[in-house]
Amino acid sequence: MPAFATTLVIGGQKSGKSLYAERLVAESGLAPVYLATATAGDAEMAARIAAHRGRRGSGWKLVEEPLELAGVLPEIARPGALVLVDCLTLWLSNLIGAERAVEQEIERLTAALARLAGPVVLVSNEVGSGIVPDNALARSYAGHLGVLNQRVAAVAGRVVLVTAGLPLVLKGAAVGAAA
Repeated sequence: MPAFATTLVIGGQKSGKSLYAERLVAESGLAPVYLATATAGDAEMAARIAAHRGRRGSGWKLVEEPLELAGVLPEIARPGALVLVDCLTLWLSNLIGAERAVEQEIERLTAALARLAGPVVLVSNEVGSGIVPDNALARSYAGHLGVLNQRVAAVAGRVVLVTAGLPLVLKGAAVGAAA
């Protein structure tokens, strides 16, 4: 398995993080697997999902899993394949909506990441750079996402911040996707 089997790609909304992550996977030479956490709850989200599918093309295996990342990742992360999880931001939102124990789910995910048989690229939003939200749910969400990003970054071999479509390697070595 490569030295940097886990890569976290973070950035703001529409920063280019998903496109960067998709290019990393596509350029890897490994079989691409897309693990989608989004659900099409409204027309806008359905359009975003369709745009992501169209951009990737048909060469990707698709796994849809809105909640059980810690259970599914060990099953699909194998040598010879590269799994792209897009995204942790929506996964966290799904957990909160399903009234799951967020801290336990974060621990399950980071434990699973540490023992995967194949590489994975995870995408997440960086939401802590803006103003403090004026409601308790939004503040709680931002706090949980900050903790999630920190814990995944701690176990990742590489962390890349994408802003304005430009990658900045925060941890590990730069590779692929015009690094």
